[in-house]
Amino acid sequence: MPYFVYHIVTDVEANKKALTHIETFDSYKEARAMARSKRSEGDLPANEDVRMIFAKNQVEAEKLLSAPREERVIGED
Repeated sequence: MPYFVYHIVTDVEANKKALTHIETFDSYKEARAMARSKRSEGDLPANEDVRMIFAKNQVEAEKLLSAPREERVIGED
């Protein structure tokens, strides 16, 4: 399965994400290097991110990136 690199712009008010496919890689190292280089090119605004995802195809990758994530629980009260 390939690795996909995406530029993500989050609209907090509308609770939506705009996904832009940057590139697809067969190798984890190449995808990681691309994501890191895109993040370091310049200062990304707080609502933008560059993410890498492992998926069967581009449709699945976008579905996974668009799905809301649950908050991580660091410790129990």
